[in-house]
Amino acid sequence: MPRPDENLSLNSLKADREALLAQWNDGVIQRIPWRTLRDNCPCATCRMDRAQPKPAPMFNILKPEEVGPIRATAMVPLGNYAYHIDFSDGHKTGIYSLELLREIGESLAGEA
Repeated sequence: MPRPDENLSLNSLKADREALLAQWNDGVIQRIPWRTLRDNCPCATCRMDRAQPKPAPMFNILKPEEVGPIRATAMVPLGNYAYHIDFSDGHKTGIYSLELLREIGESLAGEA
């Protein structure tokens, strides 16, 4: 991974139904599933939910958008430092910095 003082950038960013494919300026290629991105959403609400999980409801009634697999419904660049991703479950508040995308991709490589 480039050092923090180096310029981290994307050469290519592509999406399919299941994942985001990122090709970085240092030649690293990462495939990050949408579910992984959604589970690692950096918004304040999601961070709080991960830090203080709520007990599962006894009768969890799912909305139709929560039943199927998670997919990105929109992805918009924010300047040259981040992407805003909307997900098929209706979640729309996550801003993913390039550094966070890289970290998530590296954590998946470490699991392999």
